[in-house]
Amino acid sequence: MSKLYNTDITPACEYCRHGRLTPDETGVLCVKNGIMLPDSSCKSFKYDVLKRRPKRQLPIFSDFSEEDFTL
Repeated sequence: MSKLYNTDITPACEYCRHGRLTPDETGVLCVKNGIMLPDSSCKSFKYDVLKRRPKRQLPIFSDFSEEDFTL
């Protein structure tokens, strides 16, 4: 059976199951430890797949021609 996601992740509070980002995204409100920095972690870290955001965006190419979309 294959893995659905990589399990070798670096723990960070911004994608922990116990934490919620503050509205200004400068801190994390943790149920277990209070206010934490987004890139910090603790021993009660639990990974939440849905909180992970991609770090970089891919460029959008707009130099397509009409021929690129015809069969």
